[in-house]
Amino acid sequence: MKYMKRFLLVLCVLLMTVGCYGAYLWKTKPVQKAVLPQEWTTLSGSASPSAISLHSQYSCLMDADSGRVLYGTKENEKKPMASTTKIMTALLILEDNNPASSVSFSSYACSMPKVHLGVRPGETFKTKDLLYSLLLESHNDTAVALAESCAGSVSAFARKMNEKAASLGMKQTHFVTPNGLDAKGHYSSSKDMCILASYALKNKEFCQIIKTQSHSFSSIKTDNCSSRIFSVSNKDLFLSSYDGALGIKTGFTSKAGYCFVGAARRQDKTLVSCVLASGWPPNKSFKWADTKTLMDYGMNNYEHSSLPLPDLGSCRIPVTDGKEDFVCLSTPDPGQALLGRHDEIKIHCSFSQSLCAPIRSNIAVGTIEYYINGKLFLKKDVFPQKSIEKSSISDKIWDVLQCITDSLCP
Repeated sequence: MKYMKRFLLVLCVLLMTVGCYGAYLWKTKPVQKAVLPQEWTTLSGSASPSAISLHSQYSCLMDADSGRVLYGTKENEKKPMASTTKIMTALLILEDNNPASSVSFSSYACSMPKVHLGVRPGETFKTKDLLYSLLLESHNDTAVALAESCAGSVSAFARKMNEKAASLGMKQTHFVTPNGLDAKGHYSSSKDMCILASYALKNKEFCQIIKTQSHSFSSIKTDNCSSRIFSVSNKDLFLSSYDGALGIKTGFTSKAGYCFVGAARRQDKTLVSCVLASGWPPNKSFKWADTKTLMDYGMNNYEHSSLPLPDLGSCRIPVTDGKEDFVCLSTPDPGQALLGRHDEIKIHCSFSQSLCAPIRSNIAVGTIEYYINGKLFLKKDVFPQKSIEKSSISDKIWDVLQCITDSLCP
């Protein structure tokens, strides 16, 4: 028993000595540093393409797929946009969860000035027929009738328009009327109208209507009104004069001047444009010329190219309290962008300098941001290549013993 006590005492002293020494070695273990890429990678473009000449005072050309502005002249200025307003009116009707199958015209709707369908109070039409009236010939009375049917009043419908604009990121837009007639506080910007057009192109029924050349329909016979036949034709000359044109919407008021929101697609490029204040009477053709100039600029100077891929294969972030000391990173695929030879691309990499276990491969540990000509274009999350579990007590004991072994047998 006496020898046993001595043995246990010696063993305890030995374990305490080893433990303290191991702890000292563990604390003095070199701190692992993150191995990460440089913060910025720059790819410089060549000289910019020649400037273009437009009649429009406020213009914008946008890649419809990415929302990137390819060209702009005062594209963020708040200005009246006339009947291009009806793009939003049509979309809200098309997206109505409980659309009315028919719409009756109120006296107020019938009082709208030209351009109008010219119906009598109480006349009723199928909602879909009125969308052709709205988008092909831009009838002001039709816009009001649809708004009242959808929301109960023009003011209530305007609230819906503004809510939708906000959800789309149209920051320089405020709607007051559903038809775009000049009104205080009714404005947008050429960039915002391009945002709206890009969104509108995702609606198949909208796209089918705007490319229709003509449409005939009848009012619905009621006890108070007999049925009448109406016919509307498309006033969009861009549709038939430009290769790949998809159409969209014209506009004019005395304050707004001639306006046009257009769209065109060739192969894998879909562009939208907007020109506001593109001349006043008698220069009705300026908006068509401006739109073609913008579209040619985009079609001729931009191509889809793969965004540069940063090499993250050798990147490592130190891990504390984990079964492994480092975690490697997966490289996200940034895909493609519509790029010009003049574009400058910068890549900003931002990662955690250290991580604490456990680490999950589906939880981001950093980001990569792509800037084109100084503007943020794309942000991608970066994930660990694998999960790393938290180290156990036995793992830590083994690490201490390993430290002791390494120090005694260098």
